[in-house]
Amino acid sequence: MNDLAEKRRAIRRLLDDFSPADAIASYYAFHHPDNKTQLLTYPADSARANGYIALSRTGIDLFRPLVTLRLPPADMDAGVDLIYQALMPGTAVFLIAPPSYLPLLHAVFDTQTEEELHIFTLDRTRFEPVINVLVTQTTGPNNLPRFIIRQTNSPDREIVASASLNWQSPRFAEIAVTVSPQRQRQGWGRSVVAAMVDYLLKNGRNPLYLTAPHNTASIKLAQSVGFKYSGKDLWLLQAVLKPRF
Repeated sequence: MNDLAEKRRAIRRLLDDFSPADAIASYYAFHHPDNKTQLLTYPADSARANGYIALSRTGIDLFRPLVTLRLPPADMDAGVDLIYQALMPGTAVFLIAPPSYLPLLHAVFDTQTEEELHIFTLDRTRFEPVINVLVTQTTGPNNLPRFIIRQTNSPDREIVASASLNWQSPRFAEIAVTVSPQRQRQGWGRSVVAAMVDYLLKNGRNPLYLTAPHNTASIKLAQSVGFKYSGKDLWLLQAVLKPRF
């Protein structure tokens, strides 16, 4: 099975389009550009696969693919086989995976960094748009919408707060926010995030916000807009595949 569309059909049942926990994996499996996506399924030629690995080229790093995956349930050997079919030993990658995969991933990868990420979803009953005339809409480097505030009294009109999208699918979109250290606690982060949330809701997408559990400032910002912790987590790893013994 060589056709990307056929492989996507074969793994469709492995991901829930309505689940925030599956939203990132669904984006990279089904909606990332075809010319930047490689899918390997398990079994390889099955029309109804039990697992897959997606290798995605992104703007994060041109030389390290972003790996998302769903491994065959209750079959660790098959999961290991699939990883080594997809990657050569010594390959450096970014990995986004469910917490349950950590023991296997630690066994086959040398992990350089790893970060737990809480998934926050929007409680629409708590969201209220923020009116801030300093917020303007523009386009990010990935050609997705971006909302920014510029420092108006500086010669270079530096961007001091921005809310952009890491990715968007037909159903979900993940918000990323940056605020200059000297401009924090002034409500500007809340203003740009609220503008992005309002935009996404008007365009029929569910906003997601991911942050580390120890990042209290980021969590407070999310909660101030109306996000709440979904109870679901992901792990982001930078790792190198070990030799197979």
